[in-house]
Amino acid sequence: MDSLPLVSIICLCYNQKAFVGAAIRSALAQTYQNIEIIVVDDGSADGSKEEISASIKGTAIRFIDLPKNIGNCAAFNAGYRASTGEYLIDLAADDLLLPTRVELGINDFANGPDQAGVHFSDAFITDESGSVLKTHYPRNQDGQMRAEIPAGNIYENLIRKYFICPPTMMIRRRVFDDLEGYDESLSYEDFDFWIRSGRTYEYLFNPAPLVKKRVVKNSLSTRQFGFRSRHLASTYRVCEKIFELNQKVSEDQALIRRCRYEIRQCVKTFNFELILKYGKIIGKTQRRLSSLSSMER
Repeated sequence: MDSLPLVSIICLCYNQKAFVGAAIRSALAQTYQNIEIIVVDDGSADGSKEEISASIKGTAIRFIDLPKNIGNCAAFNAGYRASTGEYLIDLAADDLLLPTRVELGINDFANGPDQAGVHFSDAFITDESGSVLKTHYPRNQDGQMRAEIPAGNIYENLIRKYFICPPTMMIRRRVFDDLEGYDESLSYEDFDFWIRSGRTYEYLFNPAPLVKKRVVKNSLSTRQFGFRSRHLASTYRVCEKIFELNQKVSEDQALIRRCRYEIRQCVKTFNFELILKYGKIIGKTQRRLSSLSSMER
């Protein structure tokens, strides 16, 4: 077992007492054996801490009990800094890993290119009780995916569309090391992580559903496009980063498309200040495109 790469599963909990025990058990039930599990509680006040303590009793799981809420990005980074695995999984306390998630990820990394930094898969989407509603990627009656999922060098795809189911990701440690973890100034991590990692690393895709993503009322993901959501301001910050990272005409064109999409979200949620800021990104991107004419940078 010691010859197998160590995988760190970091389970992040914030007021998820009803679900965190099941999430921990899903990590313990992995068919892959060389795993360390770290549970981080981000200042919960609903009894989650007590549920975690009961769930990890008699195990080697490490519990990082943060005294106050510091936000998802900073809380995960606390677990990342405490971990030692060659690969990491960011497991939200309301989601579940299926038993072969780690094993199949390790196998795909072993057979993939050295530049592969992120592995992702399909997922079962469930309701709060755990009943399966659908798969993340639409499938036909025969169970086949209706569309091809981008893999490899997908930086430009990541600008154009959100298509990865975040809890399915398994990530080489060196990716986090290069990025210095999640950007703690942002209110959510996914889009920023995809962009910054996708610029340098390739993505591997496994079509099997390897995770159960639970749809929970008032969760972070369901609040992402709410009235004056802080997440929209974080998305704008990521678009600023995209402008600096882009290297090709098609990437700038994708950024303009992304900004126009975000403007529509801002209109729906009355974030009028951000509309003006997005307009400025579009303007300077168009000026850069004009200066390049039809030549690729």
